[in-house]
Amino acid sequence: MPFKRYVEIGRVAPVNYGKDYGKLVVIVDVVDQNRALVDAPDMVRGQMNFKRLTLTDIKIDIPHVKNKWENSSWGRKLIVQKRRASLNDFDRFKLMLAKIKRAGVIRHELAKLKKKNAS
Repeated sequence: MPFKRYVEIGRVAPVNYGKDYGKLVVIVDVVDQNRALVDAPDMVRGQMNFKRLTLTDIKIDIPHVKNKWENSSWGRKLIVQKRRASLNDFDRFKLMLAKIKRAGVIRHELAKLKKKNAS
């Protein structure tokens, strides 16, 4: 399988280190072998080292970045992580109870199926 994530203009990349950690940026221009000019809606356009960027498969026109990112599996995973990090103690407790209840229902239904297949 050939390598697809080249550094090129329009490539979407989340920042993986520094004060802009987690922000989604688009490569606007390649400055040199180690740096690119990046831009995002919530930050000032500036240079960033390639070591701070994680390239994605998304290469698009700048206005469509956010929508495509939120629909990708990577973007959805980060959204879920942020949502879980923002839970308070009571929400985590309710989530734990819901998981226990769901596991009990699954275990009960599995036992029914096993009993049905055994007889």
